[in-house]
Amino acid sequence: MSVKNLAVLSCPKSVAIIGASIREDAIGSKILRNVVDGGFCGEIWPVNPKYAHVLGRTCFRDVNALPSPPDVAIIATPAPTVVSIIRELGCKGTKVAIIVTGNFDNELKKAVLAAARPYGLRIVGPNVVGLILPDANLNLSFVLTGAERGKIGLISQSGAVVSSLLDWACDHSMGFSKIISLGDMIDVDAGDAIDFLAADHQTAAIVMYLESIPDPRKFVSAARAACRTKPLIAIAPGRHGEAAKAAATHTGALTGNSRIVDAVLKRAGIIRVKSLTELLAAAEITQKAHPPQSLRVALVTNGGGAGVLAVDSLLDRGERLAALTAQTTSELDKILPSGWSKSNPVDVLGDAPPARIAAAVKIVARDPNVDAILALHCPVQAAEPAATAAAIVTAAQEKDWPGKPLLACLLGGKASREGRFILRAAGVPDYGMPDDAIAALHVLGEWGRRQKALTDIAVTPELAVNRKQAQRLMEGVASQSRTMLTEPEAKAVLSLYQIPSAECSIAKNVAAVAQLATAMLRNHRSIVVKILSRSITHKSEIGGVALDIRSRAAACRAARDMQNRASDAGLSGQIDGFVVEPMIKVEGGIELFAGLSVDPVFGPVIAFGAGGIAVEQIDDVAISLPPLDDDLAADLIDETRISKLLRGFRHVPPANLDAVKRTLLALSQMAVDFPFIRAIDINPLAVAGRAVVAMDARIEIDPSRLHEPAPSRHLVIKPYPTEWTAKIRLAGRTFVLRPIRPGDARAYSSMLERISPSDIRARFFGHTKLSNATVARMTHIDYEREMAFVATDIDEQIVGVARLVIDNAQEAADFGLLVRSDCQRNGLGGALLKRLLDFAGVQGLKGLCGSVMPDNFKMLSFCRKAGFTMTAPSSDTALWQVELSLSNRSDPGPKSHARYEKMYPAELIERNDA
Repeated sequence: MSVKNLAVLSCPKSVAIIGASIREDAIGSKILRNVVDGGFCGEIWPVNPKYAHVLGRTCFRDVNALPSPPDVAIIATPAPTVVSIIRELGCKGTKVAIIVTGNFDNELKKAVLAAARPYGLRIVGPNVVGLILPDANLNLSFVLTGAERGKIGLISQSGAVVSSLLDWACDHSMGFSKIISLGDMIDVDAGDAIDFLAADHQTAAIVMYLESIPDPRKFVSAARAACRTKPLIAIAPGRHGEAAKAAATHTGALTGNSRIVDAVLKRAGIIRVKSLTELLAAAEITQKAHPPQSLRVALVTNGGGAGVLAVDSLLDRGERLAALTAQTTSELDKILPSGWSKSNPVDVLGDAPPARIAAAVKIVARDPNVDAILALHCPVQAAEPAATAAAIVTAAQEKDWPGKPLLACLLGGKASREGRFILRAAGVPDYGMPDDAIAALHVLGEWGRRQKALTDIAVTPELAVNRKQAQRLMEGVASQSRTMLTEPEAKAVLSLYQIPSAECSIAKNVAAVAQLATAMLRNHRSIVVKILSRSITHKSEIGGVALDIRSRAAACRAARDMQNRASDAGLSGQIDGFVVEPMIKVEGGIELFAGLSVDPVFGPVIAFGAGGIAVEQIDDVAISLPPLDDDLAADLIDETRISKLLRGFRHVPPANLDAVKRTLLALSQMAVDFPFIRAIDINPLAVAGRAVVAMDARIEIDPSRLHEPAPSRHLVIKPYPTEWTAKIRLAGRTFVLRPIRPGDARAYSSMLERISPSDIRARFFGHTKLSNATVARMTHIDYEREMAFVATDIDEQIVGVARLVIDNAQEAADFGLLVRSDCQRNGLGGALLKRLLDFAGVQGLKGLCGSVMPDNFKMLSFCRKAGFTMTAPSSDTALWQVELSLSNRSDPGPKSHARYEKMYPAELIERNDA
């Protein structure tokens, strides 16, 4: 349901506290007391049949007795009473109900949802501490410490974490815009809360405590949209098995492998931190600095030891120490004693007075190689903390300050307290320890990288794959009631996706091994013999692999030994024969692992790292979510330790990283194409020089999902919708209508250059030029919540674009339409509109709407002909509002909309519907 009916939380006019009590220890009493003491100006209605008055206010017998529907109701009554209360609230017309009560079993949760659903009543909880809206002076919770006004939105599954963070924030003068306790999330979940706060103008940053993500696709889609306008920072416990188990016990939901959670948060654009203090400190720094394009840090310190600690912490987090220019060093030489460090960190020495420290900070800030500055100060007689803080503030407030982030770390306790107050009052981020300051800088760096990733355009080569043949091969396996492909079958599937694999031949018995060995040894120095089994997946564990065999006799002996070992293990009936293949020795080669697995929470994931028989023990594995592009595949490789070897070392040349990336892209495409694949292991993936070869492979399938349509519905990120590609003929010309791709940015810009300034102004409401970042945003879309169809001509030039952005309630969409000026008036706009309407119908949308400038006569005429309802500009808006209802459409498929086909006739040549 997304954010439907949640808008009332922005500024509720009335609240009902169901379970309000005169007993001071009752939760209902504490909630009512917080609402009254918080100064809420709206209606406050206690509900409890036991009392006529509570805290001097009229207490109502039940929901039906309330004078009007409360915007928000909070329920603090025993669990068995909640279902009937929800039903009463729904009948009354309440929009949001918050359930404080805990201990709901699954049946009771289902009953609550069933009672709320007919009325569109949204449920927050159960098992929450409540809701706090500082801007509305509403503390609808039972927390001990209230919240000051600020720009940070807080989302938390744990009520205890909410209470603790509020107390900590109060001590650090931090404020909040909205605080949402989610609890068990039977209805309103983290994705809904992100969407709500993303649209909230009072919220500049969103921080989250997450123990589970029940709807990963919705969550990631919401986060990716929000991250374009404000930072998202999360703490997700469960990095270790014991913590994950505790979280699951707490929330009743699986948290997933920590590496996978890391991959999900990273792909969503969310910055992950490890502690609660880091969580709010990270939110604070994002309010005081902008995300940098890069993060090269300069340190200025009056204590060498503090600088060393800061450098260690900086490099531990993967950040960069700035290399100062010769000019900066020369300028520092003029103001610092001869014994200064001559490099970064800039050690101004312990006798430096405040003026020297501030001067060094100013010089370093002017260095073009420096993106951020951290001033470290140890309390000494020569420079008292308060005076030093004042000098740093003065330097940062001068007109010639270059606008770079400046952080300060005043080490110590009592002596530094006044200095911290001075920094805080001036808006300079201050920290008590170097590691805390470096953690904040790391958040800035991560924020900048997340922002860059949202607009980077990756050029990904098309993979020449044979999906149909691979499907048939795996269908054959399923027809034999098997879930595991044999090694030759697995390698055959991989080869159909352009993953090179070692040549292999099958021998039914030892005699056949002898024949194959004789033939292969004529052309190869040595061979490999392996058991062939449809059920034994890890052959080496039972001695089922023999390497570097150089004679026919040795091959036969190895095969017989394998048979004997299998017999001793009671597995003789599971041996189907032997695999014989050339022994590939790659000089200076590296063994890698590449694979695909399906997580029960987050669906398909791609894994990459160091391979070989000790892959688990080495534990050098990185994980990413499909679909991958070229940049994401490169990032996945870079996250591993073994990537350093792949780049070459000593006498070993760099590996063919492009071929490694193609392997990962192929696995990603298989995750999209085959929802029934449970796992793929390529181990080892041998790499040396230009050669990249899958030496061994296993594929596991789920026959019950064999005919499930692609793309996999379990993908967290919706892949490129190829099924919406079509070819049409219009006015004697051929066009391709297809969804937009990130790689279209250059072609999109070229199209804009060939559109008249008046048409550009009309489409973009006065703007006549779009920035590169805007073009990147318009081509790099989330197919889960928006769609843009481009029309390309025979030269693959974009000549038209139709765009649709689905609202957060998932009911309607804003649309936009733009056709290159020289291609107008030939029906292309109508063809694009029809494609939008077909897509909107499949998504179940009820209508399209849009805004049109009063002098955009061509678009106004187009909308009238297309049957849009037209609303003229009014005192509220200077634009025409156009709407088109889709509620009467019975067939949302490609053959609908005969009206538009008559208006704008286009011959369908080819369609790629899935």
